[in-house]
Amino acid sequence: MTVALFIFGSILGLPLFFVPSRAKHPYFFAVTALLAGLVLSIAGKVLTGGGDISIERGPVGWPAGSPVLVDKLAAFFLVMISLGAVSAALYSWGYMKPYRKRRPAAHISLHLFSFILLFISIVSVVTARDGYGFLFSWELMSVSSFILILFDARRPEVRRAALSYIVMMHVGFVFLLAGFAVVASKTGCSTFEGMAVYFSQGKGIPMFLVFLAGFGMKAGIFPLHSWLPEAHPAAPAHVSAFMSGVMIKTGVYGMLRVLSAMGEGLAAGGMILLVVGIVTALYGALLAAVQNDMKRLLAYSSIENIGIIFTAMGAAAIGYTGGNALMTVCALSGALLHTLNHSFFKSVLFFGAGNVYRAAHTTSLEALGGLSRRMPLTTAFFLFGVVAICALPPLSGFVSEFLIYYGFFDTVCGHSGGLIASIAGIVALSLTGGIVLLAFTKLFGVGFLGSARSPAAAGASEVDRLSLAAFAIPIAGIVCIGLAPSLFIAGVMPLVSGIFGLEVSPQIYGSFTARLWEISLAAGIFISLTLLSLYMRQRILRRHKEEKSPVWGCGFSSSSHKMQYSGESFSEGLYGISTSLTKNSGGGEVVDKNEIFPTRHSFDVKHKDKVATLISRWWLQTSRKVAKRAVRFNTGKINHYVMYALVFLVLIFILTLMEVI
Repeated sequence: MTVALFIFGSILGLPLFFVPSRAKHPYFFAVTALLAGLVLSIAGKVLTGGGDISIERGPVGWPAGSPVLVDKLAAFFLVMISLGAVSAALYSWGYMKPYRKRRPAAHISLHLFSFILLFISIVSVVTARDGYGFLFSWELMSVSSFILILFDARRPEVRRAALSYIVMMHVGFVFLLAGFAVVASKTGCSTFEGMAVYFSQGKGIPMFLVFLAGFGMKAGIFPLHSWLPEAHPAAPAHVSAFMSGVMIKTGVYGMLRVLSAMGEGLAAGGMILLVVGIVTALYGALLAAVQNDMKRLLAYSSIENIGIIFTAMGAAAIGYTGGNALMTVCALSGALLHTLNHSFFKSVLFFGAGNVYRAAHTTSLEALGGLSRRMPLTTAFFLFGVVAICALPPLSGFVSEFLIYYGFFDTVCGHSGGLIASIAGIVALSLTGGIVLLAFTKLFGVGFLGSARSPAAAGASEVDRLSLAAFAIPIAGIVCIGLAPSLFIAGVMPLVSGIFGLEVSPQIYGSFTARLWEISLAAGIFISLTLLSLYMRQRILRRHKEEKSPVWGCGFSSSSHKMQYSGESFSEGLYGISTSLTKNSGGGEVVDKNEIFPTRHSFDVKHKDKVATLISRWWLQTSRKVAKRAVRFNTGKINHYVMYALVFLVLIFILTLMEVI
């Protein structure tokens, strides 16, 4: 069935190479919306009580491929995938318009076709029932996203980022391939159900670490995150939004499947996830706070949010094995909701960064400023996303993190199972939240407020309506979850029950939904009073004549944009902590002490990730050594190549006799 989906998507996408240039994006959006509508209808049927959907083979005339299973967990991710695809496709309509004149038509068609393949491959990943269909979809997802990142391949940094991405993805693929192969050899079944049988044999933790490496590579956990801060700045904004908001969540989906299959090793696996999540969240937040590029900061923010999700997943596993039902329910429902929330507000933020790039031709904070007066709608939408990602009420980010905190604090107050994990989680999430607040205050304040720091920022203007319309879907999701959290929590409760087989009692469910309703009511009153105040202010100002005059500057009138905080100076207080994690490099010349009247100077500081650099360097050196040794076998003699083939066949025969394969 996976192959059938691939062929069906290819048939729908191939006309992109033949339709006229003006019709490419309307056709692309229509195909994406059609596929997303079909997927949403299937997911909605499952989530509303229609039962799981299982397809063993394709329709008549189609290749059978691998079987498909749409259960409630898959349906939840299908909703997120479909909404993210539609909003990204709509945003690309306006974003790609300038490129249609500068790029060949085949280049644009390949980019749009690859996006459709990426969408189909992610759908196949979360619905594949067996390991081999899952791995086929996983590889298709990596290749199609690699092509999307390479859109602006003329720039060397884009080629370098795409190469780093595809290498890391194939390393992760090797881990997953090894994991499914071992499960299939030991149980005779490559499905996730076979994984549960394998874990029941008491060999859980080594294989858990193998799957964690494979899925964690895609999710961007520390220290497997090196591709993420490079790929997102290199890719177009709609690709970054879809990859960060949707694609990296396939790693979360995979780990949820692994957790649901684990048995006796669940406690140890939960502790590993908790530690990995805490380290990832803190590392991502610290590195985000010192970045001076909008998209790079958002990329490290994605790492931080993945860390929060993994922390909650680990806490849920620990709570379940410790008999703490409330902690399990709160942590797991918080992880699921935060997965959905992150797809919404990260789409908003990457769309905003794309608007800034189109208007100012840069995403460097040191060259921005004053955009709030020139791009008011983009500024308002971006501020919306900033408030949501900082987990401030009454928006959706607060709801998911409140659930996680609630489970932790209840465990601490009641001294239930998972006490140490709860204390560690509270401390880590508190530190992470404070650093994130600093990072996004810097991002919004330096980028949108103050005065322009460059002529490009001073000449910026608002983008087209289509690009602004793309904000509607994620913003609607943020508002709905923030103002009616109990409805969405009720929707994820069946998923919580299905993952761990835990029956959620009305007492557990009512203990935190009552608090959320109170918070929602307070938020609704606050929003109503704010809107009423704005309305009254507008009515009062209509009666008075507005007079404008320059503000008295106390005799000083030669102000300059250089007198305001830059991105570098804003986060200077964190350098003592981040110095050991980053390799700082500067460009330009400092003012000499003998310059009585200094000439014009510029200085640019970049903070490179030491861990990512070391990992990239290690992979590069290893690849070079392997290539040097492998080239020795390229002798050019046919008898040698025949000998290699015979040796390979003999090796396969021996391994078969030994029942290794």
